Amino acid sequence: MDKKIKVAVIGATGAVGQVFMWMLSEHPWFELSYITASAARVGQKYAETVHWVMPFEMPESIKNMEVMELALDSMKEEGVRIVFSALPASVASEVEPHLRDRGFYVFSNAAAMRYFDDVPIMIPEANSDQLSLISRQGYPEKGFCITNANCVTTGLAMALAPLKKFGIKTITINSYQSVSGAGYPGLSSFDITDNCIPFIKGEEDKIEKEIKKILSISPEVYAYTVRVPVMFGHLETVWLDLEKKTELSEIVDAWESFNPSPDLPSSPEHPIVYSTEPTFPQSKYAFWGNPKGMVVYTGRLKEKNGKIGFVLLVNNIVKGAAGGSIQNAEAFVKEYNLI
Repeated sequence: MDKKIKVAVIGATGAVGQVFMWMLSEHPWFELSYITASAARVGQKYAETVHWVMPFEMPESIKNMEVMELALDSMKEEGVRIVFSALPASVASEVEPHLRDRGFYVFSNAAAMRYFDDVPIMIPEANSDQLSLISRQGYPEKGFCITNANCVTTGLAMALAPLKKFGIKTITINSYQSVSGAGYPGLSSFDITDNCIPFIKGEEDKIEKEIKKILSISPEVYAYTVRVPVMFGHLETVWLDLEKKTELSEIVDAWESFNPSPDLPSSPEHPIVYSTEPTFPQSKYAFWGNPKGMVVYTGRLKEKNGKIGFVLLVNNIVKGAAGGSIQNAEAFVKEYNLI
């Protein structure tokens, strides 16, 4: 590239915001130029005001970045074109449409605009064709918003995208979700230590709606979601009823040959990795892979009474959140020749 595209991160100090900052710190296509957080943090250096919760050191290049106020004119003056949003949904519902209307290209982790008919819920490996929906928002004359999926849905959609060809009639999913999925500061340690909580508000509905929109399928979906006391990584157990009789070897072959977005900087060479090891995958593998946290791991594949079962692991704040948004922006930039 002759010149990188200037980008902003809004909501830069939360858990998802920290992943945005980390992944964008040395990105080959994007230049991190503007960051925002709560009003009380404005004017402070990033390293001085953030409570860094990532399991690795903060990149040097972001430590001295100044937290700015969310001022759209200032962002325009800085030359920002792409905005990555790590805002909570209640704030995003007001801010993101305004950003779009001012001509910014918004890539959001929030659910605020996720169910609008003209807003893609995009996972490049699963449904890059939905990128064309931005024309219904007015692109290229106007800005647009693209959202990534709920973190559990992201892992599920990745594992199911290669299996669509077998016909998916029903999906039964149970998720075991890490505390980082609740954001920071999130749950009280009194609630989650030595405990599992078998209800996460809104999650089951999101999974049921989003998997159908993302994969353009219409199965029956049965979901339970459980919060568990681990820091990172959502584990999911899945049972499928398929229209076609399918051998387990065909499932493995579909996963191992799946690589529809190989040329994006944040795309792994093998986006789905399967192992026959009986204790695989585990939450502690959440940051495995290259790029870290972008691989979905599968295991425990079996067949019983005509149903196909397996376990998957997705990094909820990387592939399932900030990394997914960055990958969406990469897919947009490549498709519309902005590089």
